Amino acid sequence: MYTVLVISIIIVIVVLLLSVVTTSKAYQYKHTVDPIDSLPDSEQESEQKEEDKADNRNKR
Repeated sequence: MYTVLVISIIIVIVVLLLSVVTTSKAYQYKHTVDPIDSLPDSEQESEQKEEDKADNRNKR
């Protein structure tokens, strides 16, 4: 009976330690953000036209 108790306590301690180690490594990870690529001219012009149309609708 005591051996089962001791083994279960050891398992709980190992799982707890692994959880703490994993969480601390996760918080140390440095996230990076990729830079935004500029849109080609034709796409920028079409987006600008759509924005202008939306602005005109809002003014009415």
